[in-house]
Amino acid sequence: MVMKWYSFLFTLLILSGCASSKKLLQKGDYDSLIDKSVKNLIKNPDSEDDAEMLDKAYNLANERDQERVRYLKLEGNPDTWDEIFSLYNSMKYRQTTVRKVLPLHINGRTVEYEFVDYDAEIVAAKRNASEFFYAHGKKLMENNNKESYRQAYNELTRAREYSGGSYPDLDGLIDECRYKGMSRVLLSVVNRTIINLPQEFSDGLVAVNATELNSQWVEYYTRNYDKQTDYDYYVDIILQAINVSPDLVKSTDYIEKKTIEDGFEYVLDDRGNVMKDTAGNDIKIAKYKEVQCAVVEQLQQKDCNITGEIEFNSANPQSLLKKQPIAAVTHFEYVSARAIGDLTALSPEKKSLVDIEPIPFPDDIQMIVDCTEALKNSIHDAIRYNRNLLR
Repeated sequence: MVMKWYSFLFTLLILSGCASSKKLLQKGDYDSLIDKSVKNLIKNPDSEDDAEMLDKAYNLANERDQERVRYLKLEGNPDTWDEIFSLYNSMKYRQTTVRKVLPLHINGRTVEYEFVDYDAEIVAAKRNASEFFYAHGKKLMENNNKESYRQAYNELTRAREYSGGSYPDLDGLIDECRYKGMSRVLLSVVNRTIINLPQEFSDGLVAVNATELNSQWVEYYTRNYDKQTDYDYYVDIILQAINVSPDLVKSTDYIEKKTIEDGFEYVLDDRGNVMKDTAGNDIKIAKYKEVQCAVVEQLQQKDCNITGEIEFNSANPQSLLKKQPIAAVTHFEYVSARAIGDLTALSPEKKSLVDIEPIPFPDDIQMIVDCTEALKNSIHDAIRYNRNLLR
């Protein structure tokens, strides 16, 4: 019974493998089928099913790629050499992969494939692609706009990959495209509150993680170090109001009571004698008393609230892209207590509370500084959320 089960599973695996191979063939995913068949043939060189699938996929893949190369060469567009280069590389890789399991044995016949040297075609396509990317990249730079510089950067970078340093001015052109294609964003704080804030406060607000915000073509600046730099976008963090509440103290008093054991007394008989138990010991009963303690709790509270908005502005053309409100709140709270009376009446929690002394309130500046940390998170989230505006 067990042997039949294993035999059934083995048959299922073979059938599922054949089905998946046929599906790859029908989808035209020839290279995946070639890789799969080669792996199977390395494990089992006698598998005629895999050999047959490999033969079909190899011939169809090469026929498709060769037809595409012929068409592209006939069309004669200089921007197609990159694709031709890729096609020749694919055929070379495919040939190298299949040679691992040659010759193939299919239905009693032996199948070999003629070796094709693709290197000359690859070198020629690579050179032609390099020439196109170099010439077209320089042509794009003449448009003198960011999008063209960015596209030129990509094409000149490809030219460098293909040419291997054949163009002496290529690195300089790439650096120029990188610089002129970059969008620069200046983050600034605009204080419209009635409070005169120190420079350190403003610096702290814009001290966002620029590395996290930067993308390939957008750089963020938090200081205008170079007055000659032309910024493409201005992100203004406008502070509209800073409110710090007065020091607030709330006192609450209450009484804690507890019944505790207070010694004992002897049990007397009718004659006034101490009664004995069966073992001859004096009989005693516990005495209880109620104790109480007054607790005065003191709650210290203070709040700071900062509100404002972020403006996302374009420099060229000058326009307001978006406004988004920002806000942050910080809350100071401290509880202490003192006790008047018998401390044994208190629970463990209340005993630990009365050991806490009041502390001084933080001053207004400290409350604002603490609120700034929360506001920085709000600012960072707003900038990150609206990054698609800055391109």
